[in-house]
Amino acid sequence: MTQFTSDKEAADALYRSYRDLTSEISKVIVGQEEVVRLVLTAVFCQGHCLLVGVPGLAKTLLIQTVASSLDMSFNRVQFTPDLMPSDIVGAETLDKDRSFNFVTGPIFANIVLADEINRTPPKTQAALLEAMQEHAVTVAGHRYTLPEPFFVLATQNPIEQEGTYPLPEAQLDRFMFNIWLGYPDYASELQIVKNTTGAVKYNLDKILHADDILAFQQLVRRVPVVDNVVEYAVKLVHSTRPNEPMGSRQASQYLEWGAGPRASQHLIVGAKCNALLNGKYSPDIEDVQAVALPILRHRIVRNFKAEAEGVTVEQIIRELL
Repeated sequence: MTQFTSDKEAADALYRSYRDLTSEISKVIVGQEEVVRLVLTAVFCQGHCLLVGVPGLAKTLLIQTVASSLDMSFNRVQFTPDLMPSDIVGAETLDKDRSFNFVTGPIFANIVLADEINRTPPKTQAALLEAMQEHAVTVAGHRYTLPEPFFVLATQNPIEQEGTYPLPEAQLDRFMFNIWLGYPDYASELQIVKNTTGAVKYNLDKILHADDILAFQQLVRRVPVVDNVVEYAVKLVHSTRPNEPMGSRQASQYLEWGAGPRASQHLIVGAKCNALLNGKYSPDIEDVQAVALPILRHRIVRNFKAEAEGVTVEQIIRELL
């Protein structure tokens, strides 16, 4: 790991590393620049991501590609209706000496891909709650710390709702970003087909190590923020709360519940990182707005009036911005 003489030097190094990462990832992932930006922002902010999109949009491939460009351990868990909590966190087993030993599960990795997380019952989904919040798991009364840095990158299919279990709001709130993937445009899909129907295979270089990620995470926390930016972020979150003193007209009209304090925290940390990734040393209001949609999208709940009139969460957030 490189030692930096100042935070400015470290910020410049993060900017260069981000450019190198996106260049490396683009060898495999065509288009989806905004999605890659948000996933890497979450990595540098110690956050978790939920990627939502129809099948075939390379959600899993994108996460695997990001993991391949980072020199960290990676495990994938395919969520199914019969998956048990012990299949994720691990379990105690009886050895030949008749003593119990803890066998770690796939969650003991730096990057954990929770594939199709809504295909398993709430009991198994809840196995991730402690890990995502405290970076530790408790089994048989013993607490086991997970390796640092630790990220859960989950995917979810918005269609084929039969046999799925929607994530509870408490678990959705653990995700920093809820990222929606759309269909690629014509030019991008043309390039995807050319890249994936030939014999060429790409070997990705490891751009950053675990120690580098940890250092950059601490750097993001040290970025200074002026008071008016913090006030804007907190006012934005308050504006999503219906029937509150600072709640907006749209919130009172179309929302059942607004975002909580964790949204305000993520807005500021995300804005700090977004500024660094764009070569700036301090965030402004535009940086808050750049991360607001994926942070607020899964933290506000529409009421019946909004659903009946076809008013989407995205429309409400854009009006608040």
